[in-house]
Amino acid sequence: MQLRFRNNKLQKQYEKSAEAEKAYGKQVAKKYIMRVTMLKSAKNFDELFSLPGWDFHPLKGNRKGEYAIKLTGFWRLIITNDGDTFDIAKIEEVSNHYGN
Repeated sequence: MQLRFRNNKLQKQYEKSAEAEKAYGKQVAKKYIMRVTMLKSAKNFDELFSLPGWDFHPLKGNRKGEYAIKLTGFWRLIITNDGDTFDIAKIEEVSNHYGN
């Protein structure tokens, strides 16, 4: 799957673990980098539904069109489809999904 990042900050946090750790803490940063790396090897969004431990699911309401991937506890990686055939994932944000 191809990847895009909503902004340079998210890309930098993926490429430099120290940036991600500074923003999210060591555990969340490690999962963020791992999940984004694994996204690259997926063929399309359909494949993501079957990955164990990811809890990949579409969001509802005002977040319709976005998908969440579990990182740790309440932390989620939010992505959208940026391609016609669900083969381009756009990294939108790393979110403390339930505002803990």
